[in-house]
Amino acid sequence: MKLIKHYFESIDGIEIYPIISMFVFISIFTFALYWVFKSSKKHMDEMSRMPLDNDEL
Repeated sequence: MKLIKHYFESIDGIEIYPIISMFVFISIFTFALYWVFKSSKKHMDEMSRMPLDNDEL
């Protein structure tokens, strides 16, 4: 573990990657929550019944 820690400490600018990854995660999570709360009930009902529909067979 000391070898890995020493390797990462020797890389310049490595501290920006956790910040970027947290920003990407929060952005995607916020967009998903927004989409869930703004989508219509009718659309959600249609999507939930889709796997059970056998009309196309």
